[in-house]
Amino acid sequence: MQVSPNGIALTKKFESCRLTAYPDPGTGAEPWTCGWGSTGPDITQGTVWTQAQADSRLEEGLNRAGQAVNGLVHVVVNQNQFDSLCDFVYNVGAGNFRSSTLLRLLNAGDFAGAAQQFARWNLAAGHVLPGLVARRAAEQALFNTPV
Repeated sequence: MQVSPNGIALTKKFESCRLTAYPDPGTGAEPWTCGWGSTGPDITQGTVWTQAQADSRLEEGLNRAGQAVNGLVHVVVNQNQFDSLCDFVYNVGAGNFRSSTLLRLLNAGDFAGAAQQFARWNLAAGHVLPGLVARRAAEQALFNTPV
């Protein structure tokens, strides 16, 4: 399964695109972020990208998130569920998803319990961020929307 245009729109809504690197909102420092929420060793203070670079990294990141979801989820999910999970993985990382209660409940077939787990992922550097609260609510709503 691949991320749909609806899933890409969800990620873009919450990441927005900034072509000049900015510090992590939770820490005010590393990791530096550029484009549509991309991080990595090549992004430091002062990094500037073109729109094409930002769009390419978003596509790469969502493809990696999709591969992680495809590899870790062992139950059948619909496109909306897949898209919400890919946005979640894009934001929190595959390692966090792999060890999450959300994934454990989902793979046990407890879709309702898994959906409730999104809201728990609202912290950055130990602080609740309103943007993460809104993002998790949107992911949960999409996850719970039938196709």
